[in-house]
Amino acid sequence: MSATTACPKTRAFQLRVNPLTGDSEWIVVEEGGDREELEEKTSKNLLATTSYLDMLNDSYRNWAFRAAIEKTIKKPCHVLDIGAGTGLLSMMAARTMAKFEEASEAKVSACESYLPMGKLMRRVLRKNQMEKKVSEILDSELLGEGLIPTLQQAHDMLLAKNPQTVPYRATTYGQLVESPFLWKLHDLFSNEINLSDGIHLTPAGLERVIGIKKQQYVMHCTAMSREIRLLSEPFKIFEFDFWKKPESHGEIEMSIKACSDGNVIAVISWWVLQLDEEGSIFYSTAPRWTNCPDNGMVENCIPGNENWCDHWKQCVWFISGAGLPVLKDKLVLFKAAYDEIKISYHLKCDDQTCCNNFNFGNCLLELSPERVAVYGDKDWRSGFINAMRNTLNVRSAPLCIIADDSVFLTILISYLSKNANTISSFPGLQEKGAQYLQAIADSNGFSMDRVKVIGKRASYLLTDNLIQQKVDFLVGEPFYYGNEGALPWQNLRFWKERTLLDSILSEDVVIMPCKGILKVCAMSLPDLWRSRCSLKKVEGFDHSVVNETLGACGNLPPLLEGPCLPYYIWQCGEVEELSEILPLMEFNFLEPIHACSRKIKIEFSKLGICHGFALWIDWVLDNKKSLLVSTGPISRYWKQGVKLLSKPLAVNAAYSFAEIEAFFDHSSGEITISSFSPS
Repeated sequence: MSATTACPKTRAFQLRVNPLTGDSEWIVVEEGGDREELEEKTSKNLLATTSYLDMLNDSYRNWAFRAAIEKTIKKPCHVLDIGAGTGLLSMMAARTMAKFEEASEAKVSACESYLPMGKLMRRVLRKNQMEKKVSEILDSELLGEGLIPTLQQAHDMLLAKNPQTVPYRATTYGQLVESPFLWKLHDLFSNEINLSDGIHLTPAGLERVIGIKKQQYVMHCTAMSREIRLLSEPFKIFEFDFWKKPESHGEIEMSIKACSDGNVIAVISWWVLQLDEEGSIFYSTAPRWTNCPDNGMVENCIPGNENWCDHWKQCVWFISGAGLPVLKDKLVLFKAAYDEIKISYHLKCDDQTCCNNFNFGNCLLELSPERVAVYGDKDWRSGFINAMRNTLNVRSAPLCIIADDSVFLTILISYLSKNANTISSFPGLQEKGAQYLQAIADSNGFSMDRVKVIGKRASYLLTDNLIQQKVDFLVGEPFYYGNEGALPWQNLRFWKERTLLDSILSEDVVIMPCKGILKVCAMSLPDLWRSRCSLKKVEGFDHSVVNETLGACGNLPPLLEGPCLPYYIWQCGEVEELSEILPLMEFNFLEPIHACSRKIKIEFSKLGICHGFALWIDWVLDNKKSLLVSTGPISRYWKQGVKLLSKPLAVNAAYSFAEIEAFFDHSSGEITISSFSPS
């Protein structure tokens, strides 16, 4: 007896965050076709927002590693590459050893822990008829990818005695700086002192109740160079030799001479790689305002150092509180320590009269630096205060629901109306949000008896039977904890929550914001476009198979468009607006969520090269459209969505406009952006 069965379809599971709920969920990707095509689809969303593409477009980096590999490998040997990437450096090593007569003795081994990248690497290797793998394990902090434990294991178990390594050495540098912008990113208490609106997110005695995480923050510091005062010369901190086993811990102490009077707000740090043993090939992540202190080291090492890149930036280490006052020519005692995963700093004045040990105090809420700055921004606060004051006092005992993680709106409502009953969802902050409100309630003149925190999405109110009356106010910033780096329209989950709560909203409910407006502006973005350009050959190796998976945007084949990606426009190197700011699509939160689309023509207002469009959402707080909160490039606390053109458009008399179309899928929460250039 025999039987035949249909060939089962290939099935895979992919973890994604639902933009309308904020929940992590598994989705099934099912297809009966090519397995490789399926793997690319499941990994595409995971890899498009990484820095792999930008790194591969960094031509000087690629040249420097190739030159160092060719200089270091003098005969066939066993090469170990830690990490995987696309296999570029392993292919370089294999090609170098193929030139020797004893090439049969050559061997290249590689390690890759990130499965989607490993699968993509195999495609690159097959495309180039090679079976080698590679990647380096360096990030902006240098130690953020577990460099030390990885090297320790390699030296203990895999490497020969006195191995040759590429890179040969890494050196970290630092510089003491003063900056009003950096100060706003971490010192909410001092910013609130200058405000007189009656709201105290960080009351006296609880100065550090809101703060930032005690860690490094990666930024393009060159972009803020006009707002930075240098209070010291660059100084060497640590030196790591890759060719010998590193220690698990290390400390260093030195005296740094202040070069000017000022207030140290942060330590900006970076690193320099010495790629070869002789010290003739270097790669640096130093900001453009400085050269490294070693004579001639950096100016000789990076011909393309002026090229902007996004994959390696500088690190900002914030000083707690209002900073550390210093005087010109006086010494500051600087201590640095590292363990297997991080570096920490300690500063104090030479005369011991003031000190700073990066103690951020008893912080109940750890927020992103940008969120801390938003909460201390006078204009942002006054917009919500005016909008809420105009509507809140007309109700005797209103029921208010905070649909997101806004502690500010919870406090504001309780401060303005002593009779309001407030339910704060706090789906991200959860219990920490409740503890924070309890701590600052007395200082803001309200009782927690009228405030309830549920610690989950507002729509759970329907199933938990917590509502005994119709809702008078449904409000949000919108702000969802942990979602700060996403595309701006990810906060349209506020619209989804409003829709789910429709049955318990009163007929005259006040919804704030009442509308979201998707704004667009044509941009010249040469640096960003160059970093997101599609790949052909990289140092002689074909990388065309990675373009779609890595989210390439420029120089794509016809009919293929790259993804819309989140960026801080102001940190994207050379940027220029080429058109007026236009509304592309509106989302009316007074109505239930629904699909919408619109196509508009954008007239260019300046000559130049258009590389794409910046998109963001302006949140309208009142029905008169007199009060709104913009998340556009003019404010540096939010990321914008960037849609790059496949081909840059030269703006002139013949090409004076472009078209852009947006479609909002209310079932998935995603917005599809398509752009059209005149033919």
